Amino acid sequence: MDPIRLPPPRTESAFALERALDERRTVRSFGVTPLSLQAVGQLLWAAQGVTTPDGLRTAPSAGALYPLELTLVAGAVSGLQPGLYRYRPATHALAPLGAGDRRAALAGAALNQTWLQQAPATVVFGAVESRTRFKYGGRSTRYVHIEVGHAAQNLLLQARALGLGAGLIGAFDDAKVAEVLGMPEEEEPLYLVPVGSEGP
Repeated sequence: MDPIRLPPPRTESAFALERALDERRTVRSFGVTPLSLQAVGQLLWAAQGVTTPDGLRTAPSAGALYPLELTLVAGAVSGLQPGLYRYRPATHALAPLGAGDRRAALAGAALNQTWLQQAPATVVFGAVESRTRFKYGGRSTRYVHIEVGHAAQNLLLQARALGLGAGLIGAFDDAKVAEVLGMPEEEEPLYLVPVGSEGP
């Protein structure tokens, strides 16, 4: 299938960064309102979007080697069929990976944290550590883990600025998450970030 171009990200708003910092909280209850494709694009751009002509991104990366890969697990996104999508930062587009709503399977892989199924979408942060290891050797794991923290925080603050809530999941079965997402062997899942409108 052809890539799905996302709406251009915005770089200005009236929502102060300080307010996003003050209001950010972990959300584990989501409403039924679907996410818009504009919001999805903005969230993904905040986490890993390209911001310079030479390819630098919104989050810092050791040696600008960018080991992170973002997979969108879409269940209720306006204009997007339920399924798996890989974010392509260079083109700000989604590459379809597989059809069908995988939220229940992902929740099962996340040690049966069923609240994960409520979120319209989840962004899964994966990493190909070999991209960093060839230059930084034994310190590469540390650098990759620092980087996923930077990128996830960007997404969390952007979610707040969009009036959305987001949760954080680090407790999951790595092999099962990789299987649900069809991750290549060299990639490992690091973080699950469900996002959507806040529920009651």
